[in-house]
Amino acid sequence: MNRLDGAQGPRVGIVTGAGSGIGRAAAIELLRDGWSIALLGRRREPLSEIAHDPEFAGRALALSCDVSDATAVASSFDAVVAHFGRLDLLFNNAGVGNPPGPFDTWTAEQWRGVVDVNLNGMFFCLQRAFRIMSAQTPRGGRIINNGSLSAWAPRPNSTAYTATKHAVTGLTRCASLDGRAHDIAVGQIDVGNAHSALASAMAHGVPQANGELAAEPLIDAAIVGRSVAYLASLPPDANVLFHTIMATKMPFVGRG
Repeated sequence: MNRLDGAQGPRVGIVTGAGSGIGRAAAIELLRDGWSIALLGRRREPLSEIAHDPEFAGRALALSCDVSDATAVASSFDAVVAHFGRLDLLFNNAGVGNPPGPFDTWTAEQWRGVVDVNLNGMFFCLQRAFRIMSAQTPRGGRIINNGSLSAWAPRPNSTAYTATKHAVTGLTRCASLDGRAHDIAVGQIDVGNAHSALASAMAHGVPQANGELAAEPLIDAAIVGRSVAYLASLPPDANVLFHTIMATKMPFVGRG
């Protein structure tokens, strides 16, 4: 199996939020594509289910990690390098949804809870991956940030989630620019309505911009996982800066 740089050896990746939804689907697709993958998440049990699958024997490592804790991120990423020898890929995926209700009812703690995971956690993981990828031999790698269609157009009552996802787009743009000097390609996948805990309500009806409630179509998270595996397979001199994958008939284009 070739690494991103073309040298012989295993390709090593980290997937955050790997215990469920898009993260789980991406981790499984990457493992099936021959990657060695470190599965990071708050709950160890669902990570261990993947790691103990005989199909992935010796190539999956389960690590409990709260990405909002910079010290925990550093420790987990260093454990991955100690175990696998290097880091070629980060799927920066862990995230949480919006607090319930309109934003003028939220507490400061509810606001910070979203920012701590969706923005601070994304930054801590990106920063640690940069440090590892820029110093390893051969150097470089790829980082894929999980944005959202909310990074481009909001939903009603989604201030915290939308604000953090707009910020992720800024992280992606800046890291893509700064990564050039270190042979690190940085891109973003923006997902619309994939089956996950965050999106499950869409099938039953969610608020639209006109005030109505409407059910929205969803796609299987495995389809998103295959998109992540495709982005991860690109040669190091190619990058998809923004990749949108969505249910064909979801009301995104023209939303609002």
